[in-house]
Amino acid sequence: MTLVAVLADPPRPGLVLDSLVDDGPLDATEAADLYEASLKDTLAAVDDSGAKLLVNYRGDDTLPDEHVTDTPAEAEIRALASDVLDFDAEDVRFEVQVGSTFDGRVGNTVTHLLREDPDVSSVLATDAVAPLLGRKDVDSTSMKLRRSEIVLGPSTDGAVWGAAFGEPVDFDGAYTTPAVETLAQRGVDAGNDVGFAPTYPRLDTVPGLRATVAQIRARQHADRVVPQRTARVVDDLGLAVRDRGDGAELVRE
Repeated sequence: MTLVAVLADPPRPGLVLDSLVDDGPLDATEAADLYEASLKDTLAAVDDSGAKLLVNYRGDDTLPDEHVTDTPAEAEIRALASDVLDFDAEDVRFEVQVGSTFDGRVGNTVTHLLREDPDVSSVLATDAVAPLLGRKDVDSTSMKLRRSEIVLGPSTDGAVWGAAFGEPVDFDGAYTTPAVETLAQRGVDAGNDVGFAPTYPRLDTVPGLRATVAQIRARQHADRVVPQRTARVVDDLGLAVRDRGDGAELVRE
């Protein structure tokens, strides 16, 4: 059985998607709203798939002091997840992340599940900032794991939207830029076959958001499936991609 571990931060202004505030057209509250929508769309896609879901939430002790509030991170994540998940379902579970770095948190989750949970044969880890990821992508990644021990979901900038593991690798520095290359090398070094899932942009950079917005707009024009919650925020913010004479630019209209 494939389990999808969605690594989730509480959607607090200044904590999530901060590069879109520093370099892009959003303020901190808008960036947090966009992250929350992407997280919900990711949870919904996994819930609709044939995989089991682990909401791997960030603990308060790993958050910067300025982003710790009176509301525990777990409670905040559970509240937003309740909008899209049936907590009574056997396919949904919640666990706190363990580790001081992203690499460490992914590694601890993946390694623990593969070694300690007899029902888990593979783990797909994603940090929920690629909302174009759909149910079919989760299921096809699970199928690819029958042929390859490692399956990587590339992003458009050398990062990954997710990585699936049938065997643990050396996770220390495994997400070093470019993560898709580093993870592939770690997989090969461990004697594994490495496969690849479709490429999707990530929301956590301005170029990635620009690509995501363009694809959402294209799908809307073609009356195709879009990540509903993310598309709603994109519409509310008036985000679009236009040529202002110096190439494609992310604008608000």
